[in-house]
Amino acid sequence: MTIIVPNTPKDVTIALVAYEGVQMSAVLGLGDILTVANRYAAGLGLPRIASVVLNPGALDADRPFDAVVLPPNLTGARGDHDTATHDWIANQHRRGATLCSACAGAFWLGHAGALEGRPVTTHWALETEFRTAFPRADLYPEHLLIDDHDIVTAGGMMAWVDLGLFLVRRWLGPDVVTRTCRQMLIDPQGREQRNYRSFRPRLDHADGAIRALQRWMEENAASDLSLPALAGGAGMTERTLQRRFAQATGLSVTRYVQELRIEKARGLLERTKMPVSDICWAVGYTDVSAFSRLFRSTCGVSAGEYRRRFAV
Repeated sequence: MTIIVPNTPKDVTIALVAYEGVQMSAVLGLGDILTVANRYAAGLGLPRIASVVLNPGALDADRPFDAVVLPPNLTGARGDHDTATHDWIANQHRRGATLCSACAGAFWLGHAGALEGRPVTTHWALETEFRTAFPRADLYPEHLLIDDHDIVTAGGMMAWVDLGLFLVRRWLGPDVVTRTCRQMLIDPQGREQRNYRSFRPRLDHADGAIRALQRWMEENAASDLSLPALAGGAGMTERTLQRRFAQATGLSVTRYVQELRIEKARGLLERTKMPVSDICWAVGYTDVSAFSRLFRSTCGVSAGEYRRRFAV
């Protein structure tokens, strides 16, 4: 068997930042992944990856790291006022560290000024908040992990597993990743964040007429939801409806209808044994091929594969 050995001349040291409210299972879990990987690396004559857990009060400006990891948090914190940590992250980046985050940890990288113009991901449910906070970042919330060389971001709260495996692959190679996955029963293949994403429309806006229309659309997804039909039902011109709907929901009418219908289809795939063709009709589509293409582009998998993975 041929073993691919990465060009790693020395041991690697990674800082796991345990800021206030951090998801400690991620901090400890990342350490566990690296511990298992190091065991196999030693048997192959490879360097090791040392991990150091750092509290905000123990951030030494003079100690360089090869990588800095901002794990998820459990408190809803976004690090807005954690300026000492932001400065430390920026300093580590200037000194050559790879900056990494999982889930909301990306907010700390953003506040450190590291994400402008960079492709990144975070938890899909944080998309609107993240775009508002960092409009110059190039956000792709459908991806589970984005490797942009010196910036590596992972999506949802459990995506720290994917990030840990990425770090092992980067510095210890694919053979060690494979052995680590087998030891820890981790399936590293075929996941995307959009497989898990769900549509949660905004209803907390101040436009009562649009909110009433949204409620009606929820109950009548199979009805005619074209712009002319919706405008006529709401007693508005098409132009007025487009403007007010986008202001209230953040989405165009067409995009909203697609998201709503795909979400309804997800639910039917999870809860029923209806054929995909029947589900297509039940959520308002008449062309099964077009529905199948839209479902795959939105969810990242076919309707049949989605049912196989997520059926209740």
